[in-house]
Amino acid sequence: MSDEEKMIADEQMIEEEFQGLLQDYLNSNHRRKVDVITRAYNMAKEAHKGARRRSGEPYIMHPLAVARIVSREMGLGSTSISASLLHDVVEDTDYTVDDIRALFGDKIAQIVDGLTKISQGMFGENVSAQAENFRKLLLTMSDDIRVILIKIADRLHNMRTLSSMSPTKQFKITGETLYIYAPLAHRLGLFAIKTELEELCFRYEHPEVYADLTAKIAESAPERNKIYDNFAVPVIAALDKMGIEYEMRARVKSVYSIWNKMQNKGISFNEVYDLFAVRIIFEVHPGMDEKKQCWDIYSAITDIYKLRPDRIRDWVSHPKSNGYQALHLTVMGPDGKWIEIQIRSRRMDDIAEKGFAAHWKYKENRIEEDNELDKWLKTIQEILANPNPNAIDFLDTVKMNLFSSEIFVFTPKGEIKTLPQGATALDFAYTIHTRIGDHCLGAKVNHTLVPLSQQLRSGDQVEILTSQSVNPQPEWLNFVTTAKARTKIEASLRRQRRRIIEKGKNMLEELFDNEPIDNTLFNKILHSYKAENKEDLYYMIGNNEVILPVQKEALSKLKPVPEKQENLFVRYMKQAMIAIKKTPQEPHKMLLNENESEDENLLLSQE
Repeated sequence: MSDEEKMIADEQMIEEEFQGLLQDYLNSNHRRKVDVITRAYNMAKEAHKGARRRSGEPYIMHPLAVARIVSREMGLGSTSISASLLHDVVEDTDYTVDDIRALFGDKIAQIVDGLTKISQGMFGENVSAQAENFRKLLLTMSDDIRVILIKIADRLHNMRTLSSMSPTKQFKITGETLYIYAPLAHRLGLFAIKTELEELCFRYEHPEVYADLTAKIAESAPERNKIYDNFAVPVIAALDKMGIEYEMRARVKSVYSIWNKMQNKGISFNEVYDLFAVRIIFEVHPGMDEKKQCWDIYSAITDIYKLRPDRIRDWVSHPKSNGYQALHLTVMGPDGKWIEIQIRSRRMDDIAEKGFAAHWKYKENRIEEDNELDKWLKTIQEILANPNPNAIDFLDTVKMNLFSSEIFVFTPKGEIKTLPQGATALDFAYTIHTRIGDHCLGAKVNHTLVPLSQQLRSGDQVEILTSQSVNPQPEWLNFVTTAKARTKIEASLRRQRRRIIEKGKNMLEELFDNEPIDNTLFNKILHSYKAENKEDLYYMIGNNEVILPVQKEALSKLKPVPEKQENLFVRYMKQAMIAIKKTPQEPHKMLLNENESEDENLLLSQE
């Protein structure tokens, strides 16, 4: 193919992809703003003109692909699509954020700016660099959640085209994806994208295991289909009789999730009983309660098949923090095999697949109080509110609050509270209210007194005991896990310290009748009480760690501060410099002491 033919073919490929993007957008429920998308495309195409990806295709194909993921797989609108098209323009070309702001306004410019700030990898050279990268990521999320959604779409396309990268680059990208972007996608409710990211990572990190499990899943398909068919016949008859509009299908679980289960439980492939799940998606009857329809379908199924009680998961009444809702149950099928069933409305299914965007689309038409997704986004703000945390502590906080599994515990009144796994009774207290946490004296879990450090489990009923005489203690920081609890405790401890310092300062000033204390005397007091600085001294006095004398004259009699002993090396260097000035003709040798032998002289090499 000649260069001219290749150019024509490239142009045709690019145009087809752009028209596909527009069609995706026009098929959505968003307002028609084709003009801004077209302008963003034209700018991106011009900016990346002549640039190619490692695969050899024109670079503009990448932002087009990201924009299509954002539109078709996430359901976002024109602002996100335009920002997706422009997401690499500032980083890779001469255009600036101000240029984008002038042409597209503040919203798109802000999103592109956020994407540019997190364009580098998350895994830095050390823990501090990783913590800073995480902080940037969270800051962009807290400013505009669309930034991280586009970044996830960007990562998904990079994973889909990872074969063109070197093995070293593949390893770095899959590591970041598996431990950062897949959990974030899960937290934002992007289940389909989260599953694909995990699957792609697994395929590159464990190619042989992936191929082996894929083959075994394919081999077991006939038996699996038979089990599903036998199960479905009476269920279809029952649901049809109820007049429900629905679709039912069997969905094989991902290779990665199957492998994970095998690793965690130490079992073989043949021992994994839930290779697939049956999903029932129904349309809500006008005027009928959505939750009631879920439970009606549940009743119809459990009238036919034996229920496994310990496997019921009611995400309908108590949605996950990412907005996910469904009713999960496991029953014994006609072939004697346990079968997992997921019951969802069409709305629930849309949220489960498209996550955040679908959640907000439905929220516009519904009144939702105290939504769990909103709480999780607020948690990000609470993590960032911690002023200057230790890098490792910061990463642990991120991991615990953003990526960990959840537990559900009950208040004495039966209200459900969501906490990260590993949360303690004290974390629960701060979840109720800051004042409850600050004055927490103890806790009862399932009517039994427990320490504040007691880790909670799903289903626990927790009652908090308080006392106005109790205040946060430094040791509380050793066992709380949630960002809110840690932030509130640290803020309270800082306030306590400031009050104690002010008290100690006033006590010392009163001793001296509010007259100034000269520096020499103050230094003697600092030295005598082994205080590093004024604040430490005031704190020790205010906290009754040291007792001031009744008369100020007693402080005047304190021993003077001894002169600091000069470091031997410093003394040698000072003498060396003096000797250099006195004997410039012999700069390499100088006498330290008249009584020292020549062998003991300090020689300065001129090499």
